[in-house]
Amino acid sequence: MSTPYQQIAIDGPAGTGKSTVAKRVAETLGYTFVDTGALYRCVALAAIEAGLSLEQAEAIGELARGARIRFGALVDGRQPVWLDDVDVTARIRERDVDTLCSPVSAIPPVRAALLDQQRGFAQAGPVVMEGRDIQTVVLPEAQVKVFLTASPGVRAQRRFDQLAPGSATLAEIEHNVRERDERDSSRELAPLRPADDAVHIDTDPLTIDQVTERIVALARERQGGSLG
Repeated sequence: MSTPYQQIAIDGPAGTGKSTVAKRVAETLGYTFVDTGALYRCVALAAIEAGLSLEQAEAIGELARGARIRFGALVDGRQPVWLDDVDVTARIRERDVDTLCSPVSAIPPVRAALLDQQRGFAQAGPVVMEGRDIQTVVLPEAQVKVFLTASPGVRAQRRFDQLAPGSATLAEIEHNVRERDERDSSRELAPLRPADDAVHIDTDPLTIDQVTERIVALARERQGGSLG
């Protein structure tokens, strides 16, 4: 390993801007971006297309084990994702997949199937990795750990602004955000929680650029201003 700071783990509740921030940090530092949430979204999409219900946990686990998921190069904040050679970049961000993603990610066989794959990405070179439980389970020894927070109302507004007009009300989205927070924080397997040594950043009053600058500054500070 050429640098002790080649693993940057970013976590936090849904809607705190993890993906956007992680992409910008990766582009700034020249690191590889790994969107672990996209892996689970791909499995959720596969389950939808196979007509499986959440009660069929073992079958969904089989889908996860057999899924061929790959990422393209990150260019201007956009990273294409393929599931079994089909470009699903836009599809995995649609509402039905978004709704199913969290419960699918809580299925033990799914997490077991994807854990080694996530760690494999991290072993390939310097990475910025974001997603659920990255700091505590996937990369517990990452040298830079950041936990992003934001109020439910702010996160709901951000998601509302991203959706097509008329697809959901702001109240519905905030309700879903609060439900997801409770589900992610209380589940037995890999609950959402910050690592003990994580740096907390409240994103409510900050722009994406400001959050990015703080994380980049943190990485550079911990490496004595030299990244390579």
